[in-house]
Amino acid sequence: MRDGKFNAIGFMPPGAFAIAEVIRSPYGRELVLGASLACDEAGATLSLVNGTDETRASTIREALVDGFILGHSIDIDLIRSAQRRRLPFVILESDAGPDINSIRIDGRHGALMAVRHLAALGHRQFAILSIRRTPGPPIVHLPGKGARGITAGFQLDHERLEGFAHGLQEIGQSVDNVPIIETTPGDPSAGAIVFDRVPEATAIMTMSDWQAITVLDEAIRRGINIPEHVSVVGFDGTQESARTIPPLTTVAHDIVGKARLAAALIFANDPPKQIVMPVELVVRGSTARPHN
Repeated sequence: MRDGKFNAIGFMPPGAFAIAEVIRSPYGRELVLGASLACDEAGATLSLVNGTDETRASTIREALVDGFILGHSIDIDLIRSAQRRRLPFVILESDAGPDINSIRIDGRHGALMAVRHLAALGHRQFAILSIRRTPGPPIVHLPGKGARGITAGFQLDHERLEGFAHGLQEIGQSVDNVPIIETTPGDPSAGAIVFDRVPEATAIMTMSDWQAITVLDEAIRRGINIPEHVSVVGFDGTQESARTIPPLTTVAHDIVGKARLAAALIFANDPPKQIVMPVELVVRGSTARPHN
């Protein structure tokens, strides 16, 4: 305390979500695990700090930590609050420029790999589950029903949508003709919405393993065989994706390693770095050739 150090790192969840949502999320738990492992090795503490729309800036000003891992997209007010405290911080999944630490994945390439995999199997009827970053019910964007832009998406969400669009273009299709459903990860209604509103889809591409898991759960409840009747692709590569029924095909990256690296950047407090982590397609039992 006399040195002005608290020997702690603060982790602020992404979007408008509270700590409880992070703990429930397979992706969030692995982020917390990675940051905790780095802190344990450094003899430091990891503090989970809430950051709603109304409290983010004040939390940055008042938290008793020596640096922050920010799960948010680029938020100018948030960045300025951190810079005023002269504390090191890292933004996840957004490129905030050469003066700010950032770690993100190649979302475009990951989404492109998902489309190419499904297209090679013969799929031509798709649905996309995008991430809704604000609380609320699913938002359904059907072709020909007006504006198609996803609402309040992070930079990564838009990059993944661009990757899906590129892959669809390669097989002579347009993303404008593909239903897009925005759901908060883990929303149990996600599977019901996609099966009810887009029954013709033979392949469902998601932006989150947790979304994909809710689809698999709903398929079991309805007696829909995965992948015989519908193929499902996740995104993240969480440990839980390998334990689903059937095991989930997913676009994977090292989530734990990403959080460990973020903590290491804070401890080092070196000149800012912008790191892009690779992704890989892990093919498991949730994808196959379309039934018909």
